[in-house]
Amino acid sequence: MKLQLPKKRQLRLLMCCVFAALPGLANDAVTPAIGFDNVHIRVSDPSKAVEWYVKYFGGTSPGPGQVYIGKALIQVVKTTNPQPSAGSVIDHFGLSFADLDAKMTELDASGAKIVSPPQDAPGMFRFAYIEDPWGVKIQLVQDPALLGFHHVYLSVKDPETTLRWYQEMFGGERAKLNGRVDGLRYGSVWLLVAGSGKGTPAPSAERAIQSFGIRVANADQAAAALVDKGIKLVTPPSNYGDLRYAFAEDPNGVKFEVAQRPQK
Repeated sequence: MKLQLPKKRQLRLLMCCVFAALPGLANDAVTPAIGFDNVHIRVSDPSKAVEWYVKYFGGTSPGPGQVYIGKALIQVVKTTNPQPSAGSVIDHFGLSFADLDAKMTELDASGAKIVSPPQDAPGMFRFAYIEDPWGVKIQLVQDPALLGFHHVYLSVKDPETTLRWYQEMFGGERAKLNGRVDGLRYGSVWLLVAGSGKGTPAPSAERAIQSFGIRVANADQAAAALVDKGIKLVTPPSNYGDLRYAFAEDPNGVKFEVAQRPQK
């Protein structure tokens, strides 16, 4: 006897099977991300750095050591020995502006180092590079499709393996920025990964961009899932105010955070 399911139930089962088969969905990940959360930068004077980022990038600061660019947090921590982010596995992060040339004119007198002036990338957008006064490398782009905090850029020996690793761990949307550059999207923010060439980039923990953070629903469960995959935690699940977090390091030496924040 053939069992005939109601049509509505058949449709639900079909949709479940279709979605389960799609690659890159959060449900397939070891510990699904619910969005991008932060970057940690290391500077000699956190209060001055917060003031600088608020003034020149239009950020908001709800508390000491914190600058929000939209929903993305730049967490500023103190170090007595700042080391540039260039040459590290977290080479830079990117911010997008409607008028790049005007922003660069403003930054020219800000104390920032102009690494490369504005130029056009064929088929992409206008871009430039700076270093903030503490050695944090930042790419400024003019991408009207995504203004504000734009991307985190990793420099590694094997980009494809790294992208697959992050997708396996956290999900994310695998896509090409402007149809040209491979990456993953967590919410609106891109994780871009490129080859480092012959050299081996330094681990990020002691550099100006120390880490980046992925938002998760439960930091304890995320940390346990990472440990089950053989990933050593740098910092076990801990509390900082209403934040629950843990730190680990990927196979390339990228320090990353799983961050759980109260739902609003």
